[in-house]
Amino acid sequence: MPDATLSAVVSRRSLALVLAAVTLTGGCAPRGQAPLRVGMELAYPPFEMVDPAGKPAGLSVRLAEALGNHLGRPVTIENIAFDGLIPALKTGKIDCIISSMTATAERAKSIAFSAPYMKSGLALLVAVESPVRSVADLDAPGRVVAVKKGTIGHSYATASLPKATVLVLDKEAAAVLEVAQGKADAFIYDPLSVYRSQLRHPDTTRAVLEIFGAESWAIGLRRGDERLKAEVDRFLEEFRAGGGFDRLGDEFLAKEKEEFARQGLPFFF
Repeated sequence: MPDATLSAVVSRRSLALVLAAVTLTGGCAPRGQAPLRVGMELAYPPFEMVDPAGKPAGLSVRLAEALGNHLGRPVTIENIAFDGLIPALKTGKIDCIISSMTATAERAKSIAFSAPYMKSGLALLVAVESPVRSVADLDAPGRVVAVKKGTIGHSYATASLPKATVLVLDKEAAAVLEVAQGKADAFIYDPLSVYRSQLRHPDTTRAVLEIFGAESWAIGLRRGDERLKAEVDRFLEEFRAGGGFDRLGDEFLAKEKEEFARQGLPFFF
């Protein structure tokens, strides 16, 4: 074989090897080729839920899809029990968590968080005949405060209401029932759930929606994944500036927004 021909063959083979290496490593793959695997527990409507066809739906799903569009990546929703989300993130089974997750100091010991995207906190579902008007009224002998085990409300009551009797229950519905039946003065939980519970028990409960124990929801990320964190933070800033959260609020939380406005309370976004 002439030297020139041999040289051309070698060059073609070298180029083929380089291209193969790029394809395998993803070094020059188009941006967004890999799906963004988002973990959430589809059991907290209207944020995380399934539609009548069994497909992921809700505000958090829409937020995940908007993030995927921003990154140029298709989105895969992984339905994972809430207590399994952080382990799944740490082991690389998912890329991020968007599941109404509070960015607590304890969780920040094992994962990173984006900038906050929603302000929340705690509110009270109060028995209609109870004299309680604010959380300050609960820290007194004889007061019974229902909480759901393992929640921020549970932590708050244990730390901040030493004079009250704290009734720890496994299910939200059980805590609501204690208040509705007059067995507990109040149930401490997130404001949206409190509002909905009051609507289900309008004759026996009141919703005290003035927020205390302020907290924020954020997107959970793997520690050290600084590039994705920077992209997520940029997305949240642009999404908020473009009215994205306002639109999601109007779509999924219209009644809640109206009620908070009626009471002169700031909304969550």
